[in-house]
Amino acid sequence: MGGGGGEQPAEGAAEERREGRGADRVGGEEGPPTLPPPHKARAEGRGRAGGRAGMSWQFAKDVTAGTAGGIAVTMVGHPFDTLKVRLQTQSSTNPVYAGTVDCFKKTLQWEGIGGLYKGVTSPLVGQMFFRALLFGVNGQAKALLAAGPGGEGRALDRLDYFKAGAITGAASSLAEGPIDFYKSQMQVQITKMRTDKNYVPPFKTMGECVARSFRINGALAPFQGFTATVLRNTPAFSVYFGSFEIFKDTFSEQLGCARKDLPVTHIFAAGGLAGVLYWGGLYPFDIIKSTIQSDSMVPKERTFTTVPQTIGKLYADGGLIRFYRGFVPCLLRSVPANGAMLLTVDIVSDILKKY
Repeated sequence: MGGGGGEQPAEGAAEERREGRGADRVGGEEGPPTLPPPHKARAEGRGRAGGRAGMSWQFAKDVTAGTAGGIAVTMVGHPFDTLKVRLQTQSSTNPVYAGTVDCFKKTLQWEGIGGLYKGVTSPLVGQMFFRALLFGVNGQAKALLAAGPGGEGRALDRLDYFKAGAITGAASSLAEGPIDFYKSQMQVQITKMRTDKNYVPPFKTMGECVARSFRINGALAPFQGFTATVLRNTPAFSVYFGSFEIFKDTFSEQLGCARKDLPVTHIFAAGGLAGVLYWGGLYPFDIIKSTIQSDSMVPKERTFTTVPQTIGKLYADGGLIRFYRGFVPCLLRSVPANGAMLLTVDIVSDILKKY
């Protein structure tokens, strides 16, 4: 994925030619989240002619690329996410599913193929907005980090990739928290029905789910589990964006080409590997988040009320292994979904850099 508006200085361009690396530029015409490899390119201000209009135009391009990425990650990854959430939130004493394969079979048996896309309305619409925000914020975070004391710009090092990712994760939680809350509420209804024969779903559609939440909890309704979302997203997106950039650096060095010239397969692989690291190290935080978000909307009926209390209850329920329930479908999802998303963003960014 490329950087944002502005021209590469002649000195920087010459340096890139000498190095044989057409590194992506902060402030160049290639959209984020890609940044220059350390010490290989000059960090420039974003925008055509360095003006505010250029920054706004680059942000619009980032948002467009992110929106396309949101559609891709949802269509590829949602079936895996449905299995993950159902396994994460089922009862330990009276489980509905024996494992990933059993969950998949029963979902098809009880609900058909549509069951795998249960609650997809929230992430499909929401992910378009969320990913647009995600990549837009990430681009602005990198531009902020690249700005020198006098506004002259500086080269970003690899640590900056991780800093920008952390900023992005914290800010994006405002959008992702509500999306995941409504998605989780829809996904666990079938599990609750199979666990308790007397359970009657309080809503059947996404619209009913949203309306009920606001009737009960008002404007704060979509932010059930928000603290857990921030605690997960801040380190997770730091690892995600930082590792993605480093993988692209590594591949470009191995192939002896600029990052913008990397083959599609290598961009997909970089995104997939970044996704594996995203989930591999921080999956327990996702368990905590999903558990709180899928709990009752009615405060007095909730089993899980705070992050520390949820951690204690989950540990008592199954020890450390309880924090890795549903990890298999999550890991299976990480490579194709994240690879597809970051590849889509890269392709759209390359197309938009011409405008």
